[in-house]
Amino acid sequence: MPRPLILITNDDGIYSPGIKQLWKSVHTFADVIIVAPATEQSGVSMSLTLRQPVSFEKIEWFDKNTHACALKGTPTDCVKIAINIIVPRKPDLIISGINRGNNAGRNVFYSGTVAAVMEGIMQEIPGIAFSIDEEFNPKYHHAEEYIPQIVKYTIDNPLPAGTFLNVNFPKEEIKGIKFARQGREYWREDPQERLHPAEGKPYYWMSRKLAPCPEEENSDILWLRKGYVAVVPIHIGNLTNDAHLAAETDRFHEYINKRR
Repeated sequence: MPRPLILITNDDGIYSPGIKQLWKSVHTFADVIIVAPATEQSGVSMSLTLRQPVSFEKIEWFDKNTHACALKGTPTDCVKIAINIIVPRKPDLIISGINRGNNAGRNVFYSGTVAAVMEGIMQEIPGIAFSIDEEFNPKYHHAEEYIPQIVKYTIDNPLPAGTFLNVNFPKEEIKGIKFARQGREYWREDPQERLHPAEGKPYYWMSRKLAPCPEEENSDILWLRKGYVAVVPIHIGNLTNDAHLAAETDRFHEYINKRR
């Protein structure tokens, strides 16, 4: 059986220790191509580079058999350029991370790490986003035992169309792993005002603080707090609220047309 082809990317940048750990976890059983941002792109979500050119250059990796490129752009740019320009065929899987800081709950909407996998889903390539719940001194090696198992499971058990896995590792020692649902917690804005030293005009650092929310018992947020790896199958297919569409179509048309 041929080795799977895996595209690796992230949003912390190609020189981050997290992406090295991700590569280390899968390169023994898969052919790997790395296309990641040249600089950190945290929090950019699915943004694209449209008003300046995108370029990339090959870099020396730890293993000469691994093709690695640093791209001046966002994680979404990385996936688009990789698929159209760099990889020899459609990847069997896209994996992204390991992100510094968790992407559990509704933080998936902001994450460049998750966005890269979402771009793959848009192009019918399955994917897994990996993050760890620690920003200042992440112990990436704690994830080493679990990443190959999760990746091999995903290859052997194909995900439904429009679905990817969002994986978050706890800060400290791992007690186990749980298949979970997405929580509701997210980072909300907490702008910090400063004054320009020369002009005296205010400017702001976009700081943040957690917005705690009621969580269901099987949520990724609660499992992380208990020391478990949380694996969430997230679906991004048809976003239409079908129930609302069916219930409100006639009322909407009547209301709008009455006022024309």
